Amino acid sequence: MMADATIQKRTSARSRYVLRPALWWLVAPAIVFFLIFFLIPVASLFAISFDKAASGVITFQGNFTLENFHRIFSRALYFEAIGRSVGIGAMVTIICLVIGYPLAFIIARTLRPGTATLLTILVLSALQLDMVIRLYGMMVLMGDKGIINTVLLGLGVIRQPLPLMYNTFGVVVGLVQVTLPFMILSLIGAIKSINPSLEEAARSLGSTRWHVMRTVTWPLSLPGIYAGTLLVFALAISSYVVPALMGGWKVITLPIHIYQQIAEVGRWQFGAAIASILFVTAMIALALYIIAMRRNAGGRV
Repeated sequence: MMADATIQKRTSARSRYVLRPALWWLVAPAIVFFLIFFLIPVASLFAISFDKAASGVITFQGNFTLENFHRIFSRALYFEAIGRSVGIGAMVTIICLVIGYPLAFIIARTLRPGTATLLTILVLSALQLDMVIRLYGMMVLMGDKGIINTVLLGLGVIRQPLPLMYNTFGVVVGLVQVTLPFMILSLIGAIKSINPSLEEAARSLGSTRWHVMRTVTWPLSLPGIYAGTLLVFALAISSYVVPALMGGWKVITLPIHIYQQIAEVGRWQFGAAIASILFVTAMIALALYIIAMRRNAGGRV
């Protein structure tokens, strides 16, 4: 009877993960949408990136060439844009993690439901307004004649406006403002999934709160950290609106180059090549995320 119970348990466990044919109809719309609006556009993007440049032509002509990629890696202008995009993405990710983790921990671990609800609403409220509206609000705050410089000039703290915008600092601040909620939400779920009894056991053995955080909470929340890091980094390196508004076209990133080549010059093939580089960069980040998750899970992912 024990053997029968074991077989029945394994069968029931497998049945939870096997999608019945009748249920495929529920998944079909998502698969079709993903195929039409993701796989086909990405495949087309890669195809025309290897096509010979022709102004105004947006379809694959079959004139295979590596000229577009050679131009990217042989000119310092584009090579620097790659490094700048990755560097800004890394800075934004680190800042979001440093700022977001303590807030996510408080939301996940507070014993006062009202406090957790209030802080969660505060985080979610940043997502309720359109990105452009929020960025214009940042420009009102950080511009040469914005609130910060006006107050500091009025108090005599500074003699001329601080350069808070139209530089890398402004772009980083804008991207942190846009992506921080995504990091916090990823961390809240991970921290809430940690059994509080593990932290309590460490505390009962004489560990300090900092030691418990460093040896128990932080390692167990790594899946959320990895997920939030990947999401924020991908959003940061692919953002066009934030560098355009907060950087004033003075901080040239890969998305800015893509827009210039496609919208201003009409060289879709070269713009597609730059976009392919950006896509590959995001895929490298995804690969590192998977490797980190596998190591964290002991190779089970």
